[in-house]
Order: sequence, then C-alpha cells, then structure tokens
Amino acid sequence: MNLEQKIEKLKEYLKDKRVLVAFSGGADSTLIAKFAKDVCKEAVAVTVDNGVLPADCISNAQEIAMKIGIFHEVIHENFIENEAFKSNQPNRCFICKNIMYSKLQDAAKEKGFDIIIDGTNISDLLEDRPGIAVNYEKNIISPLVYAGFTGDDVRTALEKFNITYSTSTTCFASRIARYNKITSKKINRISYAESLIKNMVNEGPVRVRDENGIARIEVDDVAKLLNMGVLNHINSELKAVGFRRVALDITGYGEPEKDLVIYKPCKDEANKIMFETELPYEVDIKNTCIQLENLGSPKCSDEMGLTMLEVDGKNVTIFRSGKVVARRVRDKEDAEALLIEVLPLIRRKLV
Repeated sequence: MNLEQKIEKLKEYLKDKRVLVAFSGGADSTLIAKFAKDVCKEAVAVTVDNGVLPADCISNAQEIAMKIGIFHEVIHENFIENEAFKSNQPNRCFICKNIMYSKLQDAAKEKGFDIIIDGTNISDLLEDRPGIAVNYEKNIISPLVYAGFTGDDVRTALEKFNITYSTSTTCFASRIARYNKITSKKINRISYAESLIKNMVNEGPVRVRDENGIARIEVDDVAKLLNMGVLNHINSELKAVGFRRVALDITGYGEPEKDLVIYKPCKDEANKIMFETELPYEVDIKNTCIQLENLGSPKCSDEMGLTMLEVDGKNVTIFRSGKVVARRVRDKEDAEALLIEVLPLIRRKLV
C-alpha cells in the first residue's frame, strides 16, 4: 500500500467510533489524534504525566492538542513512588505502560468510552519495546499498525498535512541504564543536563544518558557542540550536578529506520525469493501460534522453537530467536505486506 491507501484505511477504521487517545504529543500520537478528531464520532486525548517527563512535555502536548482541536486532559501520577518501576529492571517499560494504561482505562470508563487507541506503528514492533505487551493484555488498539504505517510513513503524513509535533516525549527514566535505581537525584541531573544542551543546539532532540554516572550526550547535529569552550562548559556543569564523566556520542541521536524486510538469496529453486527480518527479542512460540490462528492454521513446534504459516500461497516462518522469514512472495512489497499482517500477532517472551 502507498501512503494515501494507508491514510484511507486509517480513516475508515476510525470512522464514527468514540475513542480515548493515549496522547504524548509525539509524532505517532499526534497523527492518530488528528485523524481521530476529524473522523471519529467523539474523541478525547489524555496524557499521563508520570512525574519523570521533560518539563516541556505536558505543555507541548496541551499546545498540540489545542492546535488539532481535540479535547485534552492530563492525569498526574508519580511513578517514582512505585518500587517496581523505581528498581529499573528490564521489564520497566512494561510496568510503566501497565500503570499508564490502567489509568487510561479508568478515565475511559468514567467518560463512557469503550475504545482506547495509541500511536504504536509497525516500526515499533521491530524494536525492543516490552511495553507493547500491555497493549495486548489490556486490549489497547493501535490503528497505525492496522493501517500499516511505519515510522517514516507517520513523519511523511505529518509533513504532508503540516502538523507540528513534539520531539521531547520520552520519560527521563529511559535515559538510565537498566538495573540502576531510578532516583529523583538522577532524574533532576538528567533534566538539567538536557535543558542546558538544548539551549546550546537550539533545535532537534537532545538526550543525556546516565550510564552508571557517566553522561552520554546525543544530539541531532554534533557539530554544534564541537568547540572546546562549549565542551569544557558542559563538562564542568554536568560534573557539578553529579556526573562522574561526560561523553559526546559522535554518532548523533537515533538511528536510521530499519527496513521491514531484507532480501536474502535462496538456493532452493522452488523458493527463489526470500525475505527476512530480525526481531530484537525472543519470541513466545506457544502464544504466537495461538494468535496466528487468526490468519490460518499454523504449524507449531515449541520444542524446535518455530512456527510456520501459509497465507494465500505465501509462507512465513517465525523462530524463537526472533528471525522471521517470508518465502514464496513476489517481491519486497509483497513480503512487507505479509509482515504487516503477521507482526501484530507475534508475542514476545517477557523476562
């Protein structure tokens, strides 16, 4: 599908529904809120302030919601008071989403909304995001996944419709290395560091990762900081608030979005065209097999660590390791279409 077809599919799904939008003001939730406002019977955007968000995150969300014209509410909750969240185990993202979406469920019930939607897109399903498991458990709907939107599609659509969004929506807890306890002191020094550097680079996302007391700085345009006077000032200020060392990541912020599938030559003449992708997590074969029954009759072996499914003459094999292989597809576009069908049904093994 091209972008226009995906937009039409998204509109058709949202049409005449009454929805509560999990809203951060970031690219994905902004796009879904815009279309919800335009085509839903009734829509409200709700932001959960978890107590560890950038200072401008809530005000940005309020401003963006106002521009879209969607009714907006904020729920305040201090997640740092939750010991499971505070301990910062590998499942922290799951714990965070579980608390957040429980609050949204309460809000939806109070307002009489029976559908909660979020901005999860297809590209998110290729990343290590354990919080997505909460969507499945709590029946949170992801219309962008249903319509086949990738992260690039979302940004292209926002540009097409001239919709502004916030680049500062992820909580500070995500900057702290796993197993390192989340404390108010760490949150405050990360907040100070990012605010300081944002004033220097003026635009683009800024992240300061706290890795066992070492500040690792990520910015869009590294060149803006490549001045000894600037670097010495940053080093002095960040050490003053408690960082042991300061490092600048010269790779810059973020990584290019990975392709949904990659072509792999196949020696088997009957299966000349083969595409695959690697998921960065272990797959729960048993639960994935149950979900795949929505598309057909999968063959599953928990012992061998794989499940196979035939869909319209095409074959997809999912391995416990996270590898997904598409065979007997016409081309890359056909393989991507198959993956878009299958990805939402894959269940990760939670730690």
